Amino acid sequence: MKTVIFDLDGTLLNTIDTIAYYCNSALTKYGFNEISTERYKKIVGNGARLLVERALNETGGWSGPDFNAVFKEYNALYDADTLYLTEPYPGIVDMLGELKASGFKIAVLSNKPDFATNDVVGTIFGKDTFDLVRGAVDGVPLKPAPDAVYDIMSALGIAPEETVFVGDTKVDIETGKNAGLYSIGVLWGFRDEAELSEAGADVIIDNPADIIEIAKQHNA
Repeated sequence: MKTVIFDLDGTLLNTIDTIAYYCNSALTKYGFNEISTERYKKIVGNGARLLVERALNETGGWSGPDFNAVFKEYNALYDADTLYLTEPYPGIVDMLGELKASGFKIAVLSNKPDFATNDVVGTIFGKDTFDLVRGAVDGVPLKPAPDAVYDIMSALGIAPEETVFVGDTKVDIETGKNAGLYSIGVLWGFRDEAELSEAGADVIIDNPADIIEIAKQHNA
């Protein structure tokens, strides 16, 4: 069964304003300066802990207690309203519908916490759109480790040679490569073509509709 596994933030959903708003709110609450939305595009991708650590590094000196306070506040704000300022990129909904109509299985893998991942995906796309939605869970390494990809393929009963991975960052391309999957880099998200190419993307696209034909042709 042909399958496409998608990253979430920067690939299916434009969440950068959401992330920037909540992280800046947490920073300023504890006396740190805000950082720009453009900078957030460079520091997201490895989960909330590294996001907050990188954001604090952007603002200057901080201590362990500072990190714990900002990290707790960021998570509390995000979990209270995961949908704030979040929307699908243009063309995503139609592309997903065509993949399903063509008989593909589709899944989501995010480094966002599992609760938030399922909440956002279920609310925006519907509970039955994806065959499996997976966020960060305790005991499973975050992307770019391939462990969660293996879990998804096992749960869906799919083979690596019939699966493609789609994402917008180096982390995503490395995830696909580490799992032995054909990897598609997308340019409408948070990073640029140079990063995706250097990471080893098999193909780089700027139109969601291209995913349909590429996925159909892969090991056709």
